[in-house]
Amino acid sequence: MPARKDGIVTTINANETIQPGSADAHLLLIGGDWVAGEGASFDLLEKYSLQPLATIATASSAQVTRCVETAHAAFRAGAPSPHERGAILDRAAALVEARRADFIRTMQAEAGFTATDAGGEVGRCVQTLRLSAEEARRLAGEVIPLAGAPNQEGRLAFTLRVPLGVIAAITPFNSPLNTVTHKVAPAFAAGNAVILKPSSNTPITGRKLVEVLVEAGMPRGFLSLVQGGGDVARGLLEDERVRFFAFTGSTEVGRSIQRAAGLRRTQMELGSIAFTILADDADLDRALPRIVNAGYRKAGQVCTSVQILLVQDRILDTVTARLTALVAALPYGDPYAADTVVGPMIAEKEAIRVESWIAEAIGKGARRLVGGERRGAVIPPTLLTDIDPSMQVGCCEIFGPVVCLMPYASLDEAIDRVNATPFGLASGIFTNRLQDALAAAQRLEVGGVHINETSSSRVDMMPYGGSKDSGFGREGPRYAIHEMTEERVVTISTK
Repeated sequence: MPARKDGIVTTINANETIQPGSADAHLLLIGGDWVAGEGASFDLLEKYSLQPLATIATASSAQVTRCVETAHAAFRAGAPSPHERGAILDRAAALVEARRADFIRTMQAEAGFTATDAGGEVGRCVQTLRLSAEEARRLAGEVIPLAGAPNQEGRLAFTLRVPLGVIAAITPFNSPLNTVTHKVAPAFAAGNAVILKPSSNTPITGRKLVEVLVEAGMPRGFLSLVQGGGDVARGLLEDERVRFFAFTGSTEVGRSIQRAAGLRRTQMELGSIAFTILADDADLDRALPRIVNAGYRKAGQVCTSVQILLVQDRILDTVTARLTALVAALPYGDPYAADTVVGPMIAEKEAIRVESWIAEAIGKGARRLVGGERRGAVIPPTLLTDIDPSMQVGCCEIFGPVVCLMPYASLDEAIDRVNATPFGLASGIFTNRLQDALAAAQRLEVGGVHINETSSSRVDMMPYGGSKDSGFGREGPRYAIHEMTEERVVTISTK
């Protein structure tokens, strides 16, 4: 395991100012100044060795209030022009690319990502920043044809897209760079001020992105960083000057945020049980490698990871044999090893939970085709069959490196199985029958249907979000900017 020079810190006094780039610059950014957190501290663990990596100081309630005050004041003073906002985001994209190796090392340590998974985060972050820069420059409303209404001659009308004000971004551990970017970059591109609260599991990656944005020219007050847990989130929710909450996380936490937000707007990307349907006419040479990647990348800790693979019964034996061989060949364990595909989960307690769910399923009659004993936070890539919805692996979000095989006879049966869950984020279907593909697109109650791709087939420019208990609102820079602005109508009478 390589030495990790960055992120190892000691507790410092609350009145110290921290310079970006120093070993303990991971604390708070308030009003453009790096300051020590005045709240309680917690130890951040390296996810593979489970040894201390850093000591993170959290924000006090007074610091959260100060964050909102400075963000609100900055917004009221006025955002940079759309051209300059785009230029800042473009410069940030170049800086992230230049620091690729540092971001990868950081995510290997605090998220347990393999080099491939961490590198994918960096590449997508760069793309998201550049897409947001483009959208900043072309943010516009539309002309309203008032002349088409009676007695409106000599009157013009158009709309403006105007920013909302202060945006709170509450982000997850499983995409500590790109999901953060998907909230922060579109919010600023639209002209809002942003307060970021990254996951307490992965605070250093979020801090490094904030450093990049500050270096790229982010104006004082338009970006703040607070570390902490539920108390910090509640402080943001209690301040009515925060106009919008962008959240990715569990459905349970999303419900509580939505209740507290009241009439304020939110964007919620919540839990999921992701299905992919494999029809008997599918090209297995193309489909199966994609399914393995989508099921086990980031140790299965992706909202759209293939959790249940619905296989048409006529090809079940063939798929089972081929998939068993592919999963059994996946290297797992040390995220610093060059060939590792499945690294550790985010915490040992989560690995213990997944281990218990697997044991429960086996106790109820499921068969484990591939898998093995847990080692610390590492769960070997696991393939189960003979599961049913009474098992936790069949009715709850696993969020671990486990894929479950279930047969189906007809497309109607497969669609009904997907729609029977309370979730609806994304589904995939592999088939060459156009009629079946279109039927799935129209009838699956999910935010995205990917034909001849897996459920985990997101591209950063597309609208991304769910339905039902998977949330609402859409990410993707163009669509997120629409969420984070409001429409204002302007009319001009010339007679």
